[in-house]
Amino acid sequence: MAPQQRGGDYRGFLLLSIVLGTWWEAWAGQILYSVPEETDKGSFVGNISKDLGLEPRELAERGVRIVSKGRTQLFSLNPRSGSLVTAGRIDREELCAQSSRCLVSFNILMEDKMNLFPVEVEIMDVNDNAPRFLQEEITVKIMENTAPGMRFPLNEAGDPDVGTNSLQGYQLSPNRHFSLVVQSGTDKKKYPELVLEQVLDREGEAIHHLVLTAYDGGDPPLSGTTRIQVTVVDVNDHTPVFSLPQYQVTVPENVPIGTKLLTINAVDLDEGVNGQVTYSFRQITPKLLRIFHLNSLTGELSTLESLDYEESSFYEMEVQAQDGPGSLTKAKVRIIILDVNDNAPEVTVTSVSNSIPEDTPPGTVIALFYLQDRDSGKNGEVTCTLPENLPFKLERSIDNYYRLITTKHLDREKCSVYNITLKATDGGTPPLSTETHISMYVADTNDNPPIFPQSSYSVYVPENNPRGASIFSVAAHDPDSEKNAQVTYSLGSDIIQGVPVSSYVSINSDTGVLYALQSFDYEQFQNLQLRVSARDSGDPPLSSNVSLNLFVLDQNDNAPEILYPTIPTDGSTGVELAPRSAEPGYLVTKVVAVDRDSGQNAWLSYRLLKASEPGLFSVGLHTGEVCTARALLDRDLLKQSLVVAVQDHGQPPLSATVTLTVAVADSIPDVLADLGSIKIPTDPEHSDLTLYLVVAVATVSCVFLVFVIVLVALRLRRWYKSHLLQAAVTGLDGVPASHFVGMDGVQAFLQTYSHEISLTADSGKSHIIFPQPNYVDTLISQDSCDKNDSLLTPIDFHECEGEGTSIQQAPPNTDWRFSQAQRPGTSGSQNGDETGTWPNNQFDTEMLQAMILASASEAADGSSTLGGGAGTMGLSARYGPQFTLQHVPDYRQNVYIPGSNATLTNAAGKRDGKAPAGGNGNKKKSGKKEKK
Repeated sequence: MAPQQRGGDYRGFLLLSIVLGTWWEAWAGQILYSVPEETDKGSFVGNISKDLGLEPRELAERGVRIVSKGRTQLFSLNPRSGSLVTAGRIDREELCAQSSRCLVSFNILMEDKMNLFPVEVEIMDVNDNAPRFLQEEITVKIMENTAPGMRFPLNEAGDPDVGTNSLQGYQLSPNRHFSLVVQSGTDKKKYPELVLEQVLDREGEAIHHLVLTAYDGGDPPLSGTTRIQVTVVDVNDHTPVFSLPQYQVTVPENVPIGTKLLTINAVDLDEGVNGQVTYSFRQITPKLLRIFHLNSLTGELSTLESLDYEESSFYEMEVQAQDGPGSLTKAKVRIIILDVNDNAPEVTVTSVSNSIPEDTPPGTVIALFYLQDRDSGKNGEVTCTLPENLPFKLERSIDNYYRLITTKHLDREKCSVYNITLKATDGGTPPLSTETHISMYVADTNDNPPIFPQSSYSVYVPENNPRGASIFSVAAHDPDSEKNAQVTYSLGSDIIQGVPVSSYVSINSDTGVLYALQSFDYEQFQNLQLRVSARDSGDPPLSSNVSLNLFVLDQNDNAPEILYPTIPTDGSTGVELAPRSAEPGYLVTKVVAVDRDSGQNAWLSYRLLKASEPGLFSVGLHTGEVCTARALLDRDLLKQSLVVAVQDHGQPPLSATVTLTVAVADSIPDVLADLGSIKIPTDPEHSDLTLYLVVAVATVSCVFLVFVIVLVALRLRRWYKSHLLQAAVTGLDGVPASHFVGMDGVQAFLQTYSHEISLTADSGKSHIIFPQPNYVDTLISQDSCDKNDSLLTPIDFHECEGEGTSIQQAPPNTDWRFSQAQRPGTSGSQNGDETGTWPNNQFDTEMLQAMILASASEAADGSSTLGGGAGTMGLSARYGPQFTLQHVPDYRQNVYIPGSNATLTNAAGKRDGKAPAGGNGNKKKSGKKEKK
């Protein structure tokens, strides 16, 4: 066998092929390159960046990559130069066998726009294969009586190259008996034949050894050799003859292994050994030898491996029949393979977006995939479908590429992930299908504001609540996710009574819990209207509001206030007049009281707590009217002392008492004569109570003083330690202190109690006044010890005080008598019955209080006070015609209005037939002072 040579001229051819490989053209929208086979890895094929109109650096930025159709990748992209280069050694014969033109097609994908550009690369043949004989030695038997000129076919050589690089001819070694003739068949193949030039003489030379050389047309040419052994035999004048010149069979590709495809048959008319025919393959590739088997005796052709239509649709081979002496003949066998639907469609996802925003517009491409079926005809026709309930559709691109496109707007809150099933089905019988699953996640956008479960809330908080206490909690739900669903809460910047709503209530921005910053007072306000805003953390953020009505519930924290009779302020004692001729039921005076609470806490009842003459007077339970219970007797004392208690119906009930002095006399001179002897008896029990109260107050004050001293010492010590800590740690200087929790994490609640004690001597009687205590609940922080915080301001409760001591009295009303149904306030009832029932709800009670104020305003025509103030005798002109005190009105129907200088007075002038006299009520003092 001649050695294969590759000289320097091969390099020139390779260079020329590379230069030709830079040529490209766009035919039918395709890019065409050419490259020689057997080039090294990384060899230049074409400038793909230039052909795509891109810079080399844009290839990576725009995601340009090669998309093959299931074949081994032969080429790659050089991101630096933007060139298409080989990915490895390319063997044209392995790719295209004997095809005259070898084209490799693939697509270039531009990822950012999901565009495909078809590319074809022609693999140029290189003379890298020498002609090769299937057998290293050919045996030829020739009868010795063979006439010269007889031709004997020889086995051909094979060359996988094409064109001029393929087999061009044969050459026989020089000898005197044989010559070589090359025949060209219809398939343009060259068949060598051995021609007998001289008659053979077996006895002279039984065996002849020849060398047959096959050469191609490459540069340099390559060649292959085989040995020919010519055996001279006896005469055999008949050769085997095949029944058919060509055998053909059609079989499906799924025939089992070992199936008999056909049987060839040749007949030799000779007898004996000369007529025994054997069969063998004449020209066949090693690949076919692995697939087919030919029985040398019977001529049966069967399969050794499974047939595959997708690999080859037909097979052609030559067989020969040879008799005993060596005469042979040849025939062709053609096996046609029928396609069977044995390959399911294949779905190759080329590019996919695993997550898309929910605001993606319809028509957006989210995936690109390739469909293929290795079968042919209808078996290879593939259709792809999607479930009908998905917001996506398929759109066909070039070749068998498909795009997955959105058909409508997506909503993550309805569906956050789509499990898309692509079903590819071919047209075979039965059809085969393949399912490919793609999970598509919908990314959240901030398209939903926080939502409150209710449009408004009503919160009920009892008054006198502790400061800093939690009173309510709101919660808003945002159907978005992650940051878009993080809700923060805030209060609206509303103004209530000239003060921002943030001074009353605060809200935790994270939890939505509302805290009371003040202790609410029902008497100050009963309702707060708040606006709570919920805002998410999206970009841009979305928010929603909800209204919140905060209702303050009343508690019994106010004791009844006695408006009449008022406590004397000038050291005198107020006296009411009751004539001895008064009948039982005579109205002596009336106790008027109000309660700043509401509802049941403001329902008042009156009772006689103590009397100097039991059984003489009675007090209306609901009216406060002091009347005679029986007729007055001569033995009854001139001065009668009554203690009346007023109590509300709260839980626990609160009460107040007032002491009345009633003068009993038939004539004015008797009253004036005995006034000097009137003394207010000292109540030892009351004196002892006063002493106990003074001792208790002094004890509480001492304890409070000690507590303040200890607290100041602890604060100084903590201040000293904090300065030492600041000297060592300077990183906490910028940390703001909370208004609620100190730097040390300790919450301090301080409650102060303030008592006012007034001891006055009035005719041997002491008065002790206990005003309402101040409650200040404070949360102390480390930095707020030396600051005046608005949150730490004590709450002041102002008592209703009389304002009529320095205002002149207006003329009394001409109609001072009211019917039992018209008596104002809680002193009168609608039915006039002492055992009457209280109003059954808060509304009736408030209407009752409104009647008190309305009646009082109607009766107060001027700016006069109650009979000139406390300490003046309420003597009516009807009891002494010669001593008419027109400036002293009858107090039995007077009603004092808190915060106003108007009073209800009796119509004394009308009763006595005289006009009322105006003037200051303080001109006349008590009877005792008149005597002085």
